[in-house]
Amino acid sequence: MKKIFNQELRFKDRNGKYYPEWKENKLGNISQIQTGNKDLEDKKEDGIYPFFVRSKNIEKIDTFSYDGEAILIPGDGKIGEVYHYINGKFDYHQRVYKISNFINISCKYLYYYLQKNFKKHALTYTVKATVDSLRLPIIKDFLIKIPCLEEQQKIADFLSSIDDKIEKLSSKLEELKKFKKGLLQQMFV
Repeated sequence: MKKIFNQELRFKDRNGKYYPEWKENKLGNISQIQTGNKDLEDKKEDGIYPFFVRSKNIEKIDTFSYDGEAILIPGDGKIGEVYHYINGKFDYHQRVYKISNFINISCKYLYYYLQKNFKKHALTYTVKATVDSLRLPIIKDFLIKIPCLEEQQKIADFLSSIDDKIEKLSSKLEELKKFKKGLLQQMFV
C-alpha cells in the first residue's frame, strides 16, 4: 500500500502507458462528512441493519439513516485504527463520521487511502481529552492524492482482491485451529 500511494508502484492503461499524474484535494471538497444521531442505547440485539459504533464491532439496529456507499470512522477512541466500508442501508453513532456522496473519487480507493494515510494526520491534529478526539475540520482538511478514476478502480480492485485472499486464509486458519483443538481433546481424554 505504501508503494501504491507514494506512486512508486503505478498501474498502466490498456495501451501500456502510465495514467496522468495524481492531483491533490481536501477530503471535504470531494465528499460529504457528517456524524450520526444515534446512541449505543439505540442498538437492538436482533436488529436488521448494521449499526456502526466507535469500535471494530458492528452492532445491529432496526432503523437506517443512510442507504448507499460510505466509509465510517470513529470520532474518538481508536482514531486511525477503525475503518468500515459499506454499500447499503445502515445507521451510525453520534460520534462516528460518515464519509459519503463522493465527487470524482472511488469510495473503495478512498477507503484504502484512509487506512494507509489518515492516522498520522488525525493524531497530529487530534483534540486531547480523556481519549483522542476528532473534529470535523480535521477530517475535511485531510489532503488526498487522487489518480484518475480508472487508476483508482485498478488500485481498489487490486487491494480488494488481497483482502479477499486474507479473509479466506484467515477462515482456513480458524478451521485448522478448531480441528487441532478437537484432536487434542480426543488425544488427552
